[in-house]
Amino acid sequence: MAAPDVAPQFGAELKDAFKPVNNWVSNGISWLEEIQQFYRERSAIEKEYAAKLTGLCRKYQDRKAKKTSSLSVGDTPSMTPGSLESASLTTWTTQLTAVESHAAERDRFGTELIGQVAEPLKHAASQYEELRKCHMDFHAKLEKERDASYSDLKKAKGKYDGACQEVETRRKKMENSFDHSKPKAQAAYQQQILEMNNVKNTYLISINVTNKMKERFYHEYVPELLDGLQDLNETRIKRLNALWSVAAQLEKNSFSKSMDHMAHLLQEIPRNVPHLDSLMFLRHNVMQSQEPSNMGFEPSPVWHDDQSLITDESAKVFLRNLLSKSKSQVRELRVESDQKRREVDNARTIRQNIQQGRDNRSEVEVVRSIFYLQGNLHEVDRKKLTAEVETATIMSAVGDLSLGAKNHNFKSQTFKIPTNCDLCGERIWGLSAKGYDCRDCGYTCHSKCQMKVPPECPGEQTKEEKKKLKAERQEHASATPIIDIESATSNPSAAPSAAPSLTRQNTMNSLSSGYAVSANRSLSNVGSQLPASPAELAAPEAAPAAPQETKPAPAKRNRVLAPPPSQYIPPPPISEKPSEPRGKMLYAYQAGGADEVTVQDGDSVAIVEPDDGSGWMRVRVGSQEGLVPASYVEALPAGAAPSPAPSASPGIPDRPGSIYSNSSASLAGSAAGAKRVGPAVAPRRGAKKLQYVEALYDYEARSDMEWNMTEGDRFVLVTRDGGDGWADVERGGVTKSVPANYIQEV
Repeated sequence: MAAPDVAPQFGAELKDAFKPVNNWVSNGISWLEEIQQFYRERSAIEKEYAAKLTGLCRKYQDRKAKKTSSLSVGDTPSMTPGSLESASLTTWTTQLTAVESHAAERDRFGTELIGQVAEPLKHAASQYEELRKCHMDFHAKLEKERDASYSDLKKAKGKYDGACQEVETRRKKMENSFDHSKPKAQAAYQQQILEMNNVKNTYLISINVTNKMKERFYHEYVPELLDGLQDLNETRIKRLNALWSVAAQLEKNSFSKSMDHMAHLLQEIPRNVPHLDSLMFLRHNVMQSQEPSNMGFEPSPVWHDDQSLITDESAKVFLRNLLSKSKSQVRELRVESDQKRREVDNARTIRQNIQQGRDNRSEVEVVRSIFYLQGNLHEVDRKKLTAEVETATIMSAVGDLSLGAKNHNFKSQTFKIPTNCDLCGERIWGLSAKGYDCRDCGYTCHSKCQMKVPPECPGEQTKEEKKKLKAERQEHASATPIIDIESATSNPSAAPSAAPSLTRQNTMNSLSSGYAVSANRSLSNVGSQLPASPAELAAPEAAPAAPQETKPAPAKRNRVLAPPPSQYIPPPPISEKPSEPRGKMLYAYQAGGADEVTVQDGDSVAIVEPDDGSGWMRVRVGSQEGLVPASYVEALPAGAAPSPAPSASPGIPDRPGSIYSNSSASLAGSAAGAKRVGPAVAPRRGAKKLQYVEALYDYEARSDMEWNMTEGDRFVLVTRDGGDGWADVERGGVTKSVPANYIQEV
């Protein structure tokens, strides 16, 4: 609690006590009405007194005129004295004249009390009441925003409960489904699990956002309003002191006999220091602050889970898209927030000038403008806070997934012809903009699927390339996932890693799509009716075909494609050079540029150029040569031969497990053949040459998205200034932003 000689701060001491502070300030403003009413009644008394005193003087002037002669010279003088008066009458006349002058002074004093004290008090009371209402209205707006945040969190919780309930419903449907609809029910069950995970992640993020907004409400917004009310009350007291001084000075000038009393009053008035009232109120209103506790994760009653983010591969796609979106918003909103904050500071400076008498504008209008600008600032700050919390939450759980992401250039699109989603394979319906289309590669998806699309855009494509990519994506989207029902039920988080794909095979049952309803029948049946593909003949342990149905096979057949031969045909032997070191691939790597090469897990490679510090090396596999991440290659000692990759049978190389059979053999083969995921790849900059930058000045970070710098610090340059004055640099594997004009290339 503040000492008596130190001005207190309501925002720091009272926190969430807006209502009692507002009532206290309102009482002080209402008191101005009583004070100005006192001066009005005092003015009426003074005028009435002056009128009676003037009337009394005139009465005795008349009486004196009648007795002048008798009093001066007697009733029967021998010589008329004329206009001469005795000294006593002259003195009496002077006395009456002084009394009349005093009465005129009191009348003038009464008039000045109205014009210089009562009316200014009335105007001040109205003005301060308007200012108090501005604070009250803005507090109501902040409470509405806080309640809306709580409501949004409650809705997110409801969506999460609903998603969990839907998972339970899908599971029951899957258990009760027949053999011919079992795959479809399985796929729907797994898809709903993924949707539930995304809804859960959104719910967890909403919890963090709500907690941050709640923290801002109780530790920044409300204390700022309390300080504003304190300033308003102290300003009222200063104004009241000034008007009291005017009234006292008027009375001193009009009535000289009360000069001593008025001088004492003038000495006593300045002793009414404004903050003493505030300190008195503070001493009698300090109470324990009851800030609500932080929101916590509440598991669904039908789906027991913990509060950790889902970080499987499918969830990472959603989180990566959300992280990229949030990171792009943070920088834009940071610039906008700084601009709006400067506008609020300028408006507050104008108000201070008005209070100090250096500006003649209306303080009420300026305060209204301040609250309007603060509303805009808070809106931008909430968006920035949401983006920062989303970014920090995701990065703390799974790291910076946005590095190396190739985001699609999605635009809202209205599809005038039948179009399927490239992610789930279902038809995109709706007359308005119900989907998205990538302007570069032609990827189409539902609005609900946009955040689930992997950020793997191949870049701008020609019309023919777009058609080819469209066909490949539709084949991939129409593939039926292989799902282990028991393991997925007992351990939902492990289900995605056990199945090579969780996309649905085909959900279209309209004849206009080119597929019949019978396309969703058991795929083992379809395999018995179709001629064996070369890939199926190559499989050593394929599941036995089911007996053929009595009815003839339909004319239309499902599209069943074997995996590409590159997945199970070994590359040509390496033409070795005696002087070249050799290595073995620890992980598979897919080329991402013209200067890179695609290799498989376990491939033997010749190291053409070793790692020069950039995290990349040049290797040769077969007849192809290119760059691969150095962390993906295990260098072998000179003369050592890499161990051959295991194969299913002699002379027949490994091939991926079938994604078209529900047999346990195919499922086991797929689970065993799952590819290992390699470590994060260092970005290739300038043909695997890193560009370093050096700090020119010291810089203190203002958020978790920025680096602290000391003059001379070195970083790896990731992205140069994109026009906003900031550059992205890397140190210790972490990428953050620094001012572009604070660094130089070395």
